[in-house]
Amino acid sequence: MTLERIVNDERTNAVISWLLLGIVALGAIESLLRNVLIWGGFVLVVVAVAAVPAVTTRDWTAMVPWPLLSVAALAVGAGLVGFPFETTAYLVIATLALIVVVELETFTSVELSRRFTVAFAVLTTMALQALWTVAQFYSDSWLGTDFLHSQTELQWDFVIVTVVGLVMGGLFQWYFERFEPVGAVSRQTSGTGSS
Repeated sequence: MTLERIVNDERTNAVISWLLLGIVALGAIESLLRNVLIWGGFVLVVVAVAAVPAVTTRDWTAMVPWPLLSVAALAVGAGLVGFPFETTAYLVIATLALIVVVELETFTSVELSRRFTVAFAVLTTMALQALWTVAQFYSDSWLGTDFLHSQTELQWDFVIVTVVGLVMGGLFQWYFERFEPVGAVSRQTSGTGSS
């Protein structure tokens, strides 16, 4: 099996993507069973968002590229074996933002320029980090968890997740320049002669 087939074949992509999404879902269930409700819920949101194209189109092969889901599976798996929680959270947040951007670009008629795609992924990452921070605050207040320690740590979280989002956006921009995303909406050019 060649790299081209693994990357460009829609069925192969779907099989690998569903397996990786299953790993992410198992990580979410494991977190919920360990009573880490907020994190388990957040990881379930990643699963739900990644499954949206397949559910809405009723086509099991409509999935984001598996390399993107492999980052989510790697981050969730690393968290389960003891990697620092903040590191895995940065990766999962940036991955979720990138999944949203890739789904918009791949499965809808939305067209984003290459530079704007990376900028939009970084902005989406920062917005998700803000939502995650609010969720952590209320979890600390209502559930007695201990996510937020200091204002300085909170500010560094935003800086680090922004850098992670920028790096991941750049890597996936490079990926999409090399490989046509499987299942992408075909872009029709208007016959006006403009290029």
